[in-house]
Amino acid sequence: MSGPQKPRGKPIELYSGQYFGACALGGIIACGPTHTAVTPLDLVKCRRQVDTNLYKSNISAWGKIYKAEGVRGIFFGWSPTLVGYCLQGGGKYGFYEVFKYLYGDKMFPNVNKTAIFLGASASAEFLADLALCPFEAVKVRMQTTLPPFAHNMRDGLSKIIKQEGYAGLYKGLYPLWGRQIPYTMCKFAFFETTVEAIYTYLGKSKHEYNGLQQTGVSFLGGYIAGIGCAAVSHPADVMVSKLNSDRKAGEGAGQAVTRIYGNIGFKGLWNGLPVRILMIGTLTAFQWLIYDSFKVALGLPTTGGH
Repeated sequence: MSGPQKPRGKPIELYSGQYFGACALGGIIACGPTHTAVTPLDLVKCRRQVDTNLYKSNISAWGKIYKAEGVRGIFFGWSPTLVGYCLQGGGKYGFYEVFKYLYGDKMFPNVNKTAIFLGASASAEFLADLALCPFEAVKVRMQTTLPPFAHNMRDGLSKIIKQEGYAGLYKGLYPLWGRQIPYTMCKFAFFETTVEAIYTYLGKSKHEYNGLQQTGVSFLGGYIAGIGCAAVSHPADVMVSKLNSDRKAGEGAGQAVTRIYGNIGFKGLWNGLPVRILMIGTLTAFQWLIYDSFKVALGLPTTGGH
């Protein structure tokens, strides 16, 4: 069975504006639908992070939600998730390719590759989170307040703006950066390093494998990377959920973090970790699979293993 066929017509030139635009589009396709698909996991994770006594287990949580609200209740918060992570995915993958080329080929060609991966991914996520933050704020408030703060994305955005102004959409930006930047640094650096190690173990050059085989390596490398970055970013993920649901009016970010940490302690920062490993490992694996499959379909090389 052969891999995806290259499209006819003029090929996309590597590192051109068209190339970076294609990478951004691939990021949108990879991130938006996959994050939306795991909304049931995210919903229960966020609620258990905020209130550990709310549900006895993940299974009982889904059963309770389904009994009360049906399938719609299990996927509650899907709309801000879809929009937010489409924007974030396009920025994250698109800017990563830009910064990796800029830092690695133009500015610091002799620097260690892992340092380039870390710097490029951090820079990309910093920008991508500016687009994600308003929708993450709406999603978390919808999912962690009972009764719900809002019943849909439009209602949530308008309520936050009316009550707190546009600044209310960004009050979780610093902890979001604290969660997402280390997560993305691990996601990309672990992935690139893992993929290279897989090809070394297989004993052949990446280019000796067809597109389908290369995307299989991307899936495996993505899952391994996902486990690592889920663990690294989890404490900040808990704090983002807490801040968006339990930050008092007029309270500074530092004050809120100190107060919340005083209530939950170090152990509380790890609430919901097993389900997040399952969620992020699966997410990351499928995102790299979709992203690199999209690149192969356009006649572009897969990521990593160069």
